[in-house]
Amino acid sequence: MTKWSFLQEGDVIDIVAPGYPAPAQEVQAGYDFLLKWKLQPRMPKNMIKPHFIHAHDDEERFSFLRAAIESKDSRVIWCVRGGYGSNRMLPLLAKIKKPKEAKLLIGLSDITSLHSFVTQEWGWSTLHAPILTRMGSGTLSNKNVKEIHDVLFGKVKEVQFKKLKPLNVAAKEVTALKSRIVGGNLATLQSHVGTPWQIDATKSLLFLEDIGERGYKIDRMLEQFRQAGVFKKCHGIILGDFIGGEEPSTGKNNFALVFKRWAADLEIPLFQGIQSGHAAIQRPVPFNTPCVLEMEKSHGVLTVQTGGKVL
Repeated sequence: MTKWSFLQEGDVIDIVAPGYPAPAQEVQAGYDFLLKWKLQPRMPKNMIKPHFIHAHDDEERFSFLRAAIESKDSRVIWCVRGGYGSNRMLPLLAKIKKPKEAKLLIGLSDITSLHSFVTQEWGWSTLHAPILTRMGSGTLSNKNVKEIHDVLFGKVKEVQFKKLKPLNVAAKEVTALKSRIVGGNLATLQSHVGTPWQIDATKSLLFLEDIGERGYKIDRMLEQFRQAGVFKKCHGIILGDFIGGEEPSTGKNNFALVFKRWAADLEIPLFQGIQSGHAAIQRPVPFNTPCVLEMEKSHGVLTVQTGGKVL
């Protein structure tokens, strides 16, 4: 694990759009949000241009991302939006040298592709946290925003998730499990299976979340992970928010049944209750940093180091 540096007022924040585009007014709102934190947002000129899928063509999106990675005066790369497109950056990222200095990558959803690459290939620690347009939207609670601020500026050195629900016997038998967290969006991680950047959950807790996927698709993705060996030597699975995905026949999702099935099938601990993903609350989840999972009475408590350091 390579630590990132806590922020200070006046620090430069590089803004990138490796996936979908975002409306100009939403991008501006995210930009203005960083100004309120007394930071210096920096955004490439023509970062977003008309494209039939992405914020720009692959070459331009990668050039902006590479510039942010290699810039010597910034500490953070904050993704403006998720969507789809980051996995197309991975073969290009693999061609550049590992940076001498680690930066903090922030984002979720499609940004899972970048989280996986920089943690596995470069040993960075990253932050699964709201995209910049969400930060600027005013839809996150003050408590949620404050926690993210405190993590970034080093006012807290760890994030704690309480009242995690153990879903199987292996989870209930946990005492003090020392590990690290990897993972992110389930569908995005599935797109890496069979590639050089398939998620490596060895000696790790695998965090998963998703939106808009029906129960059978979630089950199918988890089964593919099992057959691909992702769960081998994995310390356990912790579920974030799964929303949407209602069944056409009932108007309700069947996630509880899917996870109940997997709880019975898995020999590794399965916990539920991380408030992070695409729901209203998007708590920051540090990836590739030391963590401890313990059982207190009937619930799990997960304590995760932020991965930051004083410059």
